[in-house]
Amino acid sequence: MARWGHVRAVVTVGLAAFLLPLAPIRAEPAYIPLVRDYVEKRIRPIVETPLVLKAIAEQNAKFGNVSEMDMLVLDETYRSEVNQHQLQMVKLLLDKSVSRYLREKQNASQGAVLEFFVTDSHGLNVGQSTITADYWQGDEQKYLRTFANGSREIFIDRAERNESSQNLETQASFVVMDEENRPIGVAIVTIAIDAL
Repeated sequence: MARWGHVRAVVTVGLAAFLLPLAPIRAEPAYIPLVRDYVEKRIRPIVETPLVLKAIAEQNAKFGNVSEMDMLVLDETYRSEVNQHQLQMVKLLLDKSVSRYLREKQNASQGAVLEFFVTDSHGLNVGQSTITADYWQGDEQKYLRTFANGSREIFIDRAERNESSQNLETQASFVVMDEENRPIGVAIVTIAIDAL
């Protein structure tokens, strides 16, 4: 009798598990695996080069003890230059060899890469292919979801339709590691999903 009771209990639990609604599974949007694959195969190898790693390491050494107040001042100066079209700080960044390298890679992407930049460990831009909206990324999801929380995952932001170009765009970011596998900065790329 005890054996039948055990069988009945197992069947009851099995039926309950089958009949009760399962927790909804949130499927990721269709563009996420496509972008992740593109970043792994095309973008990460571009970033993991001596030129980029050296530029990030040099800026980390230069700004090792920079305060948040100093970063905010740098960011405000940069934004002000962009808004007033007085581009001294921006021009210095764009003229760096790492920026020219990123611009070349963007131009060779056949329209897939719309913006490409790397930051130091604080989230301050080291090199950039184009004029970015700001200089400090340390308060944004692209930095907070990667470097700030120690994640090795690629963070892919929500896709949005660009009003002027009508491109469906997203931004992907990941932590840049040095030769000793230590996190040193973040790589950020804006991708035209329709061009992949």
